[in-house]
Amino acid sequence: MGMSGMEMILHGRLSGRGPSMRRIHRKERGRAAVEERLQKLLSAHGVASRRKAEEYLSTGRITVNGRAAHVGDKADLERDEIRVDGVLLSAARPRTYLMLNKPRGYVTTLSDEKGRPTAAELVAGCGRRVWPVGRLDMDSEGLLLFTDDGALTQRLIHPSHEVEKEYRVWVSGDVNAALPVLRGPMELDGAVLRPAQVEVLSLSRGALRVVIHQGKNRQIRRMCAQAGLDVRRLQRVREGTLELGGLPVGRWRRLDSAEIRRLEGR
Repeated sequence: MGMSGMEMILHGRLSGRGPSMRRIHRKERGRAAVEERLQKLLSAHGVASRRKAEEYLSTGRITVNGRAAHVGDKADLERDEIRVDGVLLSAARPRTYLMLNKPRGYVTTLSDEKGRPTAAELVAGCGRRVWPVGRLDMDSEGLLLFTDDGALTQRLIHPSHEVEKEYRVWVSGDVNAALPVLRGPMELDGAVLRPAQVEVLSLSRGALRVVIHQGKNRQIRRMCAQAGLDVRRLQRVREGTLELGGLPVGRWRRLDSAEIRRLEGR
């Protein structure tokens, strides 16, 4: 018999093998209990969103040490036996790292209340619950990372880490007059931006290479508007050490171990 839909989602994170565990404190390991609310724990392990996990808890699909769990209950994954529809949740789980070449016309959210197509739909086939790292606005395209690794997400999006993001930008307007503005000090939302690296790739086509370190909402479009330029097309081609390369539009691939190590700064 094939796996059910739930088992497919949990594959790689849940395992039904192994002896039953009792709820015990493992003082011999010198480890104190670290409990988390179940909905948070299930979300962190890619089983379901917190809201969906609350639904699972409300309908009796989650057990802890053989007893039905409820919304608000806490558990320690390394100490307690947690099961989802009878399938054991494992403490150890591999992380997922994907690169998507996002097309224009897709919003960078997990779901959209307006019913617009989402970038998350394009990576749904990966079999894991992943989220986008940062964002690309609906009219932009190119490299977009997805992962279930919270630490890496924080490293890539927090301004203190100053991760470079490189774009190809096609504009209309007086490029020569705009260059000093784009390369100089600029301000958005009351904050002074770090100067961007701006290179002209083709003056006749209005093609620019722009590298920034921050990631404010629609930052490059707003910078160009301040400089008197209209953005016709915007494509992200690099984030940190990771390059888009020849990945087709609308397709995704998994990162290899070397790419992951470089993103982590190792």
